[in-house]
Amino acid sequence: MTSLHINKLVIIGVGLIGGSFALALKKAKAVKHVVGVGRTHKNLSTALRLGVIDEASRDAAQAVRDADMILIGTPVGQMAGVMQAIAPHLGDKTIITDGGSTKQDVIVCARKYLGKHFPRFVPAHPMAGTENSGAAAAFAGLYRGRKVILVPQRETSARAVARVRAAWMTCGANVVRLQAREHDEILAAVSHLPHVAAFSLMSTLAKRKDAKRILGFSAGGLRDTVRISGSSPEMWRDIFLANRKALLMDVDKYINEIKYLRSSLKAGDGDALQALFEHARVARERWLVRARRG
Repeated sequence: MTSLHINKLVIIGVGLIGGSFALALKKAKAVKHVVGVGRTHKNLSTALRLGVIDEASRDAAQAVRDADMILIGTPVGQMAGVMQAIAPHLGDKTIITDGGSTKQDVIVCARKYLGKHFPRFVPAHPMAGTENSGAAAAFAGLYRGRKVILVPQRETSARAVARVRAAWMTCGANVVRLQAREHDEILAAVSHLPHVAAFSLMSTLAKRKDAKRILGFSAGGLRDTVRISGSSPEMWRDIFLANRKALLMDVDKYINEIKYLRSSLKAGDGDALQALFEHARVARERWLVRARRG
């Protein structure tokens, strides 16, 4: 049980992020009624069948009436349209938050479209996910022990921040705060760049004439490396474009590292290759030790 109580929660975009948020709050008995808003009948029907939501709607403007809290869980490229559609229908106490992987662009949209409701918008980003998408991918334990980043602005209501913080903590998450620019720069490096690597590697192999044959010989190394290339193309297109300035800087650094590896390989410089690999191995071990310590 929890002291948090949400009478009506609206999830706009009932996928892995929004669906898992709803399921976790349901499991904790923190929410009475969940309305899911989506574009496709199939996904909404799945969400109803699995108990992710209690009611389905294709009309965001109608669904948000009398809502206590709204989570916008759509790809970031759709959030401007969502905010513009719901703003005239928001209650004076409705709290709005999001689950987008970029924050500067989302905040700009919220300032523009939410108007007088902007102080009750709490930008957020749950640092959790899988390569799967849609309502069927949602599960109540997704956020347990994971970080959720809040990026409140100077106008943001303290009550709204407290309610959103309580909701994520009820989901089992560890809540931290960052500035929007800091968030986007960090995520470009630790989340967006790994997707660049995974998508690029899988695409490179798939374009080979003998792709079917060579992939038949692949084992755990390839599966582990390209697992996240199974993520939603639409979602990651929007993330890359929204955070392109920060991401391009990290892509350039990554390209330079690949160029150094290539030149060492071409020169037959085993010492240089081993030094690079050893540096990466040690860095990974130190990172994992720090992660285990929390």
